[in-house]
Amino acid sequence: MTIFFIVLGVILVVVFGYGFYTTQKMKKAPDVPNSAKIKILSDKTFAQQIKNGVVLVDFWASWCMPCKMMAPILNDVAEHATGNVTIAKLNVEQNQSTATKYKVRSIPTMILFKDGKEMNRIVGVKQKDYVLKEIAKVQ
Repeated sequence: MTIFFIVLGVILVVVFGYGFYTTQKMKKAPDVPNSAKIKILSDKTFAQQIKNGVVLVDFWASWCMPCKMMAPILNDVAEHATGNVTIAKLNVEQNQSTATKYKVRSIPTMILFKDGKEMNRIVGVKQKDYVLKEIAKVQ
């Protein structure tokens, strides 16, 4: 019975130690630069940018680890999106009124708009293929 608790203790230490290590590694991860195909939006430019065509807007913040994980995926989506599709980002810290208007409560949240109307909402980190399929449904 004592050996069981020792083994269980070692396993827990390894699991929590690995979790702590990866968290620290993510915090030190450099920001991925945005693709040239991604538009940066603000409260002032938001309405104008979403009113025509299909627009995927990523609501994010610089301190958000899942947002950092989503950045390279969005870059790939921007490179592979076809047709009249725009990929955009909106920093929720700097543009709180738009985030509040669209009731963004957790990040990353991506909202798909078609001609200014919200069509779909994607919350959390998703793979490129999933995001591209969601865009295709709206087109």
